[in-house]
Amino acid sequence: MTNFQQPAFCQRLKPVQATLSSLKMLDVGKWPIFSLCSEEELQLIRQACVFGSAGNEVLYTTVNDEIFVLGTNCCGCLGLGDVQSTIEPRRLDSLSGKKIASFSYGSGPHIVLATTEGEVFTWGHNAYSQLGNGTTNHGLVPCQISTNLSNKQVIEVACGSYHSLVLTSDGEVFAWGYNNSGQVGSGSTVNQPIPRRVTGCLQNKVVVTIACGQMCCMAVVDTGEVYVWGYNGNGQLGLGSSGNQPTPCRVAALQGIRVQRVACGYAHTLVLTDEGQVYAWGANSYGQLGTGNKSNQSYPTPITVEKDRIIEIAACHSTHTSAAKTQGGHVYMWGQCRGQSVILPHLTHFSCTDDVFACFATPAVSWRLLSVEPDDHLTVAESLKREFDNPDTADLKFLVDGKYIYAHKVLLKIRCEHFRSSLEDNEDDIVEMSEFSYPVYRAFLEYLYTDSISLSPEEAVGLLDLATFYRENRLKKLCQQTIKQGICEENAIALLSAAVKYDAQDLEEFCFRFCINHLTVVTQTSGFAEMDHDLLKNFISKASRVGAFKN
Repeated sequence: MTNFQQPAFCQRLKPVQATLSSLKMLDVGKWPIFSLCSEEELQLIRQACVFGSAGNEVLYTTVNDEIFVLGTNCCGCLGLGDVQSTIEPRRLDSLSGKKIASFSYGSGPHIVLATTEGEVFTWGHNAYSQLGNGTTNHGLVPCQISTNLSNKQVIEVACGSYHSLVLTSDGEVFAWGYNNSGQVGSGSTVNQPIPRRVTGCLQNKVVVTIACGQMCCMAVVDTGEVYVWGYNGNGQLGLGSSGNQPTPCRVAALQGIRVQRVACGYAHTLVLTDEGQVYAWGANSYGQLGTGNKSNQSYPTPITVEKDRIIEIAACHSTHTSAAKTQGGHVYMWGQCRGQSVILPHLTHFSCTDDVFACFATPAVSWRLLSVEPDDHLTVAESLKREFDNPDTADLKFLVDGKYIYAHKVLLKIRCEHFRSSLEDNEDDIVEMSEFSYPVYRAFLEYLYTDSISLSPEEAVGLLDLATFYRENRLKKLCQQTIKQGICEENAIALLSAAVKYDAQDLEEFCFRFCINHLTVVTQTSGFAEMDHDLLKNFISKASRVGAFKN
């Protein structure tokens, strides 16, 4: 493709900063529109989003922080300054050098993009003021939106069909655009031409994530509560009714449940809790709720996906498709899948939820901004990971339970206060360790090389003990997260006991809430029967205070 032979691609490739959310070696080729790109061109892609009424528009960034677009260019949604379609990638010069933090699209389509600097740019369809620039003229080139956002750093964006929503770094939400059903949360049904802060019940709340359905909005606050507003004709607000809601309202049915993520389909909603449970509500004519039938639900309904905990949910406002990924790496889909109605979560062969939307959604769009991490260069962090337990380069051996763990003195001294002092004048190259087990101590040393841990919840309790002993507070937090992910009715009391023992208050509160939410089963376990007397006494007292024993 002649258009793609830009001088920039001949330059030495700049290093790419990989993030925790990066998806290793994502196959963008599953989206049909990428078949227009050569293999060489695909190798340069680092972020991408497929959108449009038929999955016929695409924007992507390259390793050189350049932005390219191709597609039918409906309403100027490619931002090139014209409405000409292109089957060859064209560079979007007006955003050259900008790094994308968040990206979303509407049905028109219109585009809302946030940069890593917190700036907001919009372009495309604008008949309902969804670009937020005060006009109803289609935007043929990206326009920075600063009205009411000039001193704000935007970290997340979301689009409904014809309205827009952004979240700032200080937890505030701003909305604009089409408002026939109250979807901008202003209390009226008048279209909103410029960003307006969504207040009401959100006035003093810190919002952590947002999502939009076709004509509704969702916001999750830092306490795990969910607030909703806008169109509710299919029960997609989860309020137990079908009346529209012009201002934010808390989903009362989720009382006591801590939500982490929310995803909206065209007219249905999914939420993911901190216990890995999914709840769904709203329209269900394609089985998109995963309840086993096609009846709409106006209240949150728990969805069962095998026994594994869910770590990711996926939906987007232009489809009736749902997807989820489990901790074990299994990907499920349900709803409208290539024209079929799948009414229960169906196990796929995919490794990520993005592939569900590439192969089965109608249209074949992406539900989020895809990130592709390059694998042709080892960062410092990746190099250190490779050297853990490597006898060829190590200058120190730990003897634990009769087995050696190989390490490097200088790294241990840099990474851990305990080793900084204990290894200062130590000339030995072997250190015997009897206080902790081999799996626990190996996980601790590996953490110093990788910043992560991989342990069963039970072993993570031992690592929590070590982290407490060595005063490694970040490791302590990671242990608590691991233990949370592995909690079940059988081990809940044991984990609660460990949390109390090691003064892990956040974990203690989590385990207590889990026990209360699963009280009948937990009280029948051997762990409950063998519970320490003082712990049992405190548990019953606290449970009584929160009304756990009321009929």
